[in-house]
Amino acid sequence: MGSSAVSRIETVDRSAPSIADEVAAIARKELAPLAAEIDSGAIYPDELLRRLGGVGAWRSHLPENGAADLRCAIQSIAALGEVCGATAFMAWCQNTLVWYAANSDNPRLVEKFARSFADGQVLGGTGLSNPMKSLFGIEKLKLKGRKVEGGYVVRGALPWVSNLGRGHFFGSIFEREDAPGETVMFLADCSDPAITLQPCKPFLAMDGTGTYGVQFRDAFVRDDLILADPAGPFVKKIRAGFILLQAGMALGLIKDCISIMDEVDGPLGHVNRYLPQQPVQFKELCSELERETMALARDPFNPGETYWRKVVALRLRAGDASVAAAHAAMLHCGARGYLMSHRAQRRLREAYFVAIVTPATKQLRKMLAED
Repeated sequence: MGSSAVSRIETVDRSAPSIADEVAAIARKELAPLAAEIDSGAIYPDELLRRLGGVGAWRSHLPENGAADLRCAIQSIAALGEVCGATAFMAWCQNTLVWYAANSDNPRLVEKFARSFADGQVLGGTGLSNPMKSLFGIEKLKLKGRKVEGGYVVRGALPWVSNLGRGHFFGSIFEREDAPGETVMFLADCSDPAITLQPCKPFLAMDGTGTYGVQFRDAFVRDDLILADPAGPFVKKIRAGFILLQAGMALGLIKDCISIMDEVDGPLGHVNRYLPQQPVQFKELCSELERETMALARDPFNPGETYWRKVVALRLRAGDASVAAAHAAMLHCGARGYLMSHRAQRRLREAYFVAIVTPATKQLRKMLAED
């Protein structure tokens, strides 16, 4: 992102404790009563997401002078994740959208969208699941585009894109039909009549995340919506941030699973002590993951291969730890955790999502094996 583009985005206080603490307070007071309804799909919390934008939740990782710091953004996602995994996921989507726009070298796009995304005035997500799989030979790109005057015409369909609704935007990548092998990253405008949002079948969890199948029927993508052309170098620049921000989902979930285990220690500790995994072990693991995450989050533009492998390995460990912590929380709760009214079962369902959201556990293992 050029220095001129940086100057057009107002800076905010980057003090991690102040923003993350405000986000945590909103999570406890305003999000907690909505968590079950978000999980079931009864509501999509767009107003809450905008409110979080108002306290700086989506702005703390804006690049400045060629550098960026993701620590506050990750801590804020974790604070939401301690209360609601679905909202932590939507926070990741919004932060990732900001990450795309703020790092673009397209000055018109930055001018038009970077501030409104960062302030939460405009919400949206990331349609990079298919492209990220494509980069590692798992899938073929599902979107195709051809150059026309003033932009591109795009066709195809993406099965799942989250944090969407009318007036929302998301980033994705298409392959050029007129130049096979070349790819372009762009912003999709959900208000475009040539872009259709189709409701998905019910999920195991987190149905209130604004997740849709998206169809492009010869949608015209203007030049001011192009994030990067070609997409390859840009993806390499933003990929570590894309993955590191997901660590917030894992850290928040693990912390609440520890709290669940602590909560039942009084009535059930006399028998839970025979279980092989105890909260103290997860506290140590969570602290270790948090330290590693914060260290890597200080330098998301690091081009080194060793750094990249550390990011991938951390993300793999975080997903595995999420499932392990949620599994342990269920066993510590016993029958009471098996009730639909108890959050332990919700945490288990959310943990599986952390493990399968792109890049999923199997893709991460493939990436580490092939590098």
